[in-house]
Amino acid sequence: MLIRRRRFNLCVCLACLFPGEVVPADADEIASEPQPRWWKGNLHTHSLWSDGNDFPEMIAEWYRKHDYHFLAISDHNVLSEGSRWMKLETLTQRAGTQALEKYLARFGADWVERRGGTDGAAEEIRLKPISEYRALVEERGAFLIVPSEEISDQAEHVPVHLNATNIETVIQPLGGTTVREAIANNVRAVEEQARRSGREIIVHLNHPNFGFAITAEDLAAVVSERFFEVYNGHPGVNQLGDASHVNVERLWDVANTIRVGQLGAAPLYGIATDDSHDYHQHPKSARPGRGWTMVRATHLTPESLVRALRRGDMYASSGVYLDDVRYDAERGYLELDIRPDENATYTTQFLGTTDDYDAARRRQTTRAKPCEPRGATRPTLVACSAKSKGCIPRIN
Repeated sequence: MLIRRRRFNLCVCLACLFPGEVVPADADEIASEPQPRWWKGNLHTHSLWSDGNDFPEMIAEWYRKHDYHFLAISDHNVLSEGSRWMKLETLTQRAGTQALEKYLARFGADWVERRGGTDGAAEEIRLKPISEYRALVEERGAFLIVPSEEISDQAEHVPVHLNATNIETVIQPLGGTTVREAIANNVRAVEEQARRSGREIIVHLNHPNFGFAITAEDLAAVVSERFFEVYNGHPGVNQLGDASHVNVERLWDVANTIRVGQLGAAPLYGIATDDSHDYHQHPKSARPGRGWTMVRATHLTPESLVRALRRGDMYASSGVYLDDVRYDAERGYLELDIRPDENATYTTQFLGTTDDYDAARRRQTTRAKPCEPRGATRPTLVACSAKSKGCIPRIN
């Protein structure tokens, strides 16, 4: 029987997980002592403000309607603020005529701002800033837009991209003579803005296999970076590696082995994102809904979400949901409550690092007991569905 396989990773260095369950949000009442619950979100999204092909409020509407709770629209080296107009010709070249047609159909002519088109002037469409469109799509306790940016840098002739979530102002890429220096410089810039502004800001490294730019040793060396994309849904980021490069999961294991075993540093947490660019159903494109991060927090606010991410109360997924995660520190037990699916069976593997890890030969992964004190250990869950017509691995 042919099956579809879906996998996600959860870094189990989550020593401070809160007991909690999914608690439905009440649209009419704010609880005085809310219980932690799971919030679903995407932290890597592109719009017409950079190289995406749809308006940000249309993108936000898609995620809201598909049961996401938070969204970071993270365009390249820009924050969607101020006044910006796009020529209709440019919009049509990027997205065809359907983008404007759908925009008008959804939000109407009173919302869509147009100018030109007469007396030889090119027609233009205004791109709304986040300060305007967030009021249109946000819902208290249900859906939140978080201002973000993809800091798009390079070093040693390869791309070095990081996402900064919940920023106040644009952070310009700082570069560096090496990949590691560029990562460290940009992480420091994010941290400096957080201190200066008093905001809760989080930074994560994007798609390490894009251009095969970032090695496991690079990931391990910059210990100030605590998060990276273990799953990125863009089809062009070499998620699975190739004949000469390991997949991103393997990078994660090697990096955490070095961090925990050799550097005595905290491990990297893995998140999952869409890196969506296309919203018009083009085949094999960077579409939304492929990967997401589940965060357990008491409130749907940027501050609450960022704090939960920092303490590791989260997991990354490309298809499977958990109802609960519990860690018993005294017994060293991690327990997962997997949301049932009558069309799927589940296999859970705990992957860790052997005592005789050979860095030169990359023999770093084996099954290990959860929380065994020999390095970073993580569970990977595989869901197999008999409904699919093919066996397609979904890493993360």
